[in-house]
Amino acid sequence: MSPLLAPLAKRRAFVQSRAMPSPSHPLTRAISFAFALALVIGIIVAALLALPYQWSWKPAWEYRRLFVDGWLATLGISALALPLSCVLGLLFALARRSAFLPLQYFSRIYVELTRGAPLIVQIYLYFYVFANALHVHGRYVVGPLILAAFTGAYISEIIRAGIEGVGKSQLETARAIGLTTRQTYRHVIFPQAIRQILPSLAGQFVSLVKDSSLLSIIAVAELANAASNVNGYTLKPFETYLPLAFGYLIITLPISLWTQSLERRANFDT
Repeated sequence: MSPLLAPLAKRRAFVQSRAMPSPSHPLTRAISFAFALALVIGIIVAALLALPYQWSWKPAWEYRRLFVDGWLATLGISALALPLSCVLGLLFALARRSAFLPLQYFSRIYVELTRGAPLIVQIYLYFYVFANALHVHGRYVVGPLILAAFTGAYISEIIRAGIEGVGKSQLETARAIGLTTRQTYRHVIFPQAIRQILPSLAGQFVSLVKDSSLLSIIAVAELANAASNVNGYTLKPFETYLPLAFGYLIITLPISLWTQSLERRANFDT
């Protein structure tokens, strides 16, 4: 390029960069998100309006208190089950790596049995067999414990995969510089494993919230149970189950956004 034309080319590139924000620009991202959201909402609304269905929100609105109580119950159950499932998942993941074979095999059997049996069967088994044997009859106590035990098995495998994804050379280096096992996990393994497992954990957390709907079989009055009752009273399925979906989204979307925020913070080059 001619030396006389170089300044003109640079100025043109500068003007274009100012006129057209890059894909990473906040304004570009906001506009793209708004467009995509409007497109999704438009498709859903168009499909619903095309139904040969007589819409009436008044009957469902009269039972709004049931929806609110059910949503609060779902929120409370999820708030108890989520941290407990993480604790159980971490403990069983570490137990799977234990040199003490009975503990290792116990953890493996627990994980395989829990992942292999349907949740609905485990709810019946835990509540009507084990809880009765221990004389624990509080549905709002046993329910979160059942969800935590079920989800903990999946989280255990997610955490174990993240731990085993750390290169052996790094573990050998940690031992060579004199780090203890606890220090190795804290400073070498967990910082790298967390970055790898956060997307999978987000999906598992969302699944836990939705799985709480199955607790209705032991008469836990959570959101899905409330929606089912309102549908029976009003015979208005769409006006009943659309608020159900919206209620779950209010709980699950913040969880997804929170884990994505953690994922960005934990994102570093190795």
